[in-house]
Amino acid sequence: MNFLSRLKILPRWIIASLDSLILFHCALFGYLVRFNFELELIEQYDAFAGSFTFMIGGLLVMQNTRSYEGIVRHTGFRDGSNIFKTVLINFILFLFLNFFHGSFLNDKFLLPTSVLIVASLSAMFMLIFYRLLVKELFVYLKNGFAQKDLRHGVIFGAGEAGIIAQEAIKNDSKSQMNIVAFLDDDTKKDGKNIDGKRIYKGLEDLEKLVKQFNITELIIAVRDLSVHRKNEIIDECLRLNVSVSMVPPVDQWINGGLTAGAIREIKIEDLLSREQIILDNPRIEQDLKGKVVMVSGAAGSIGSELCRQISYYHPKLIVMLDIAESPLYDIEQEFREQHPNCAIKIVLGDVKNKKKMKEIFKEFKPQVVFHAAAYKHVPMMENYPEEAVHANVIGTKILADLSVLSQVEKFVFVSTDKAVNPTNVMGASKRAAEMYVQALNEYLEANHKKYHTRFITTRFGNVLGSNGSVIPLFKKQILNGGPISVTHPDITRYFMTIPEACQLVLEAGVMGEGGEIFVFDMGEPLKILDLAKKMIQLSGKKVDVDIKIQFTGLREGEKLYEELLNDFETVKITHHPKIKIAQVQTSSYHRIDGQIEFFHELIGKNNETDLVRHLKSLVPEYISNSSRFEVLDRMN
Repeated sequence: MNFLSRLKILPRWIIASLDSLILFHCALFGYLVRFNFELELIEQYDAFAGSFTFMIGGLLVMQNTRSYEGIVRHTGFRDGSNIFKTVLINFILFLFLNFFHGSFLNDKFLLPTSVLIVASLSAMFMLIFYRLLVKELFVYLKNGFAQKDLRHGVIFGAGEAGIIAQEAIKNDSKSQMNIVAFLDDDTKKDGKNIDGKRIYKGLEDLEKLVKQFNITELIIAVRDLSVHRKNEIIDECLRLNVSVSMVPPVDQWINGGLTAGAIREIKIEDLLSREQIILDNPRIEQDLKGKVVMVSGAAGSIGSELCRQISYYHPKLIVMLDIAESPLYDIEQEFREQHPNCAIKIVLGDVKNKKKMKEIFKEFKPQVVFHAAAYKHVPMMENYPEEAVHANVIGTKILADLSVLSQVEKFVFVSTDKAVNPTNVMGASKRAAEMYVQALNEYLEANHKKYHTRFITTRFGNVLGSNGSVIPLFKKQILNGGPISVTHPDITRYFMTIPEACQLVLEAGVMGEGGEIFVFDMGEPLKILDLAKKMIQLSGKKVDVDIKIQFTGLREGEKLYEELLNDFETVKITHHPKIKIAQVQTSSYHRIDGQIEFFHELIGKNNETDLVRHLKSLVPEYISNSSRFEVLDRMN
């Protein structure tokens, strides 16, 4: 099998020479057929000269159609079409030449019409046949002689994408897979064949095929496959220890074609228990085009993706603010290389530094602010509550107040579902920040009706692949051979992808009139234990055999179940069925402003108990869980 990869692609002149020889012999064959193989008559009509002329005409036509440029072993429909075009043009050319010779030169035809017809038909057949023969020979050499070296796979989807996937795998000399069958949910296709491979109905025969052909891989090649059906296929494959991969969407194919290398493994995003949410609101460009947009936390997973998506809407300038030096440098280099036409300004600064933030607002005069900077790790913030309050509450207040003074048009605050009925310092600090920006918006509406900054909040669950999320942790633990650490067997979480989260933030900025808290309909929550098991199986390992799962107990402040709304909140629908507005009771601006100002007196006194007690008074629904601060709840 290795010698196949060393075979060189034949130069174009050799293919053109082979095609020319075929044209010559097909014309000669036409003479033989026309004159019943009587050699005397053939010589009388000067068959060799006529055949040579037919060959020269074909060569000239080939210079235009470039039919000799295709790689023979990868012959496809387009190559066949070029050959048909070559032969047809050559046929028409000789019809015209015959007419010219007979009518104007009173000479005999260059080629008798019957010879021309036979030569053209046989040439078309032979030119296509020898290409297909070489193609099949390569497939046979790859699959026939090296059968023991190949993995056996099936394709789920006997439609166009499935057929193209089969061709891509078959034609790739480096591919180590042999497709033995197709599966499809369409009962009308059951029992039929594609390229000699039988089509079986749905998943019903997969187990039988696994035993019969030793199937190790399944490729999903169905467009617009529902998430529910996709999960059924993945679950069945995991049960049978069959690896799963997917054909990417057509718009991701290279130059409009599919290669075997483009078929990707199942990603963890594919396991979401709902359809992916895609928003496309033309008003986003109207809101951002030609404006100075500031993103705090721009080096983080959410902030950096926000910057990428904002860049597509042609802002005047993106001010990227973050305290993390190295990640900020990385995002700067990325934009210099991938978005060279987007004007950016990198600012290293801390949202807690009011003086520095004031200078930034004065210098750049942002018109839209997306506030994504925050401390978000629950156990870490439980250990450092002062840092959580300082960054998440006071830092938000600093940016919000400066936005009002600088006449920012919109301020979009990125919050979290952990702010709902918080059980930890991080969630409570985010809820306090939500309360402040909402109260500030209400105060401005009441006292500055003509013009004021509009404050909008977005609230969503865990983000797949974000910094510090459970998915990268599980991947690292699997690479290290385990064990995977899960805090509790019943713990569940809502999940969304980074692009989804950022789409929500941008959509909220457009939809928001001020004071709203936008939440996503995120489907059903995922059980973390099930997620861990699937990740182990998708990596080709066996649960509790190759990789063990270890239960570590709930961490400080951690919940079993997350919520998007508390018991006193209701939702209002919007123009998009997946986006809701939480109807939250607002607080008095003067009251919450004074309570947040009081944090300044508590910070720096090294008394976390007083700090958390004050946070609990600010956020009454904050009840600690699995935390040393539970004692404060018992005292109330």
